Amino acid sequence: MTLKTMLRVLALTTVIAVTTTAASAQENIRLRIASGHPTVNTYVNLMQNFFVPEVTKRVAERTKHKVEFVEGYGGAMVKVADTLEGVQSGIIDIGAYCFCFEPSNLPLHAFQVMLPFGTMDPVVSLKVARAVYDKVPYMSKVFEDKFRQKLLALIADNGYNLGTTMEWNNIADLKGVKLAGAGLNLKWLEFVGAVPVQGSLVEAYTGMQTGVYNGWIMFPSAWVNFKLYEQGKYYTEIGFGAITWHGLTINSNRWAKLPKDVQAIIQEVALEYEAKTGTVNAENYPKQIAELKEKGTIVRTLPEQVRLDWANSLAKWPAEKAQELDKAGLPGTQVLEIALKAAEENGHKWPVRYNLK
Repeated sequence: MTLKTMLRVLALTTVIAVTTTAASAQENIRLRIASGHPTVNTYVNLMQNFFVPEVTKRVAERTKHKVEFVEGYGGAMVKVADTLEGVQSGIIDIGAYCFCFEPSNLPLHAFQVMLPFGTMDPVVSLKVARAVYDKVPYMSKVFEDKFRQKLLALIADNGYNLGTTMEWNNIADLKGVKLAGAGLNLKWLEFVGAVPVQGSLVEAYTGMQTGVYNGWIMFPSAWVNFKLYEQGKYYTEIGFGAITWHGLTINSNRWAKLPKDVQAIIQEVALEYEAKTGTVNAENYPKQIAELKEKGTIVRTLPEQVRLDWANSLAKWPAEKAQELDKAGLPGTQVLEIALKAAEENGHKWPVRYNLK
């Protein structure tokens, strides 16, 4: 082979190598994202209309890559109680779900539910939750250590109240009444003598329609968006609290394969998404209460004494839960103490100051 021919071969090889490297660098990334809840849920709506388009846009603008999302909401890919497992197994790459459906896997992550009558401001609820997650590494690490996924964002709910098919005026009126909830908030019902029934939003309408139960512990957005006002005429602002007990996670193996610049953008958008679950819910609450009234719902705020009576019925429960979690090897007392103090530092006054000792 002549020197001239060798140089041509070397030049051609270099071009092929550079072209191949450039092609691999300009990776097209497909991510499956899902939730068991439909897009009428605020957090799912924000997945579809904020998280997905923002990640797509920023990756295209700031990297050599392209992200394409395959979206599946309302149970199209995973059911509400199967999303953690869906992310863990890799059926989906990114999932958002309520920790309320994982009482065995994530018993401590419903810690704000263990402190009923907390702040009704979802922005403050997020601050309280972040105080806990930032000070207790277990809260985030358990997703990676046990469930092969990375926690990208916390998700706040609107403030929880009680919607019912019948009028009630004090906690004695609820004795023996079948009322629905999700996971640990069923305990709020048990302590006032109601009959707690595990439910999920996707069947809430028919549950009340057919008499499976006579009401729901629920935030106003769901009462509006799922048309629950058609079955539950009474919506009482009892003020159980805005709870941060949902999360957005990504499969660990899929995360590890993503380019670093794409990872950075996903984390950036996820934190903005987290904040929006607080601000959007806070902004929407008064609008949703007004809409319920317009649709003929009887919206009431009972005397503060009723709220105090309910809180007193639950006064010893937080300490019981904390000790139960401690015995299971989890930092239950530590987490609840941080949450109690963080709420107070953000201006919340508990109707009953829970004693965890």
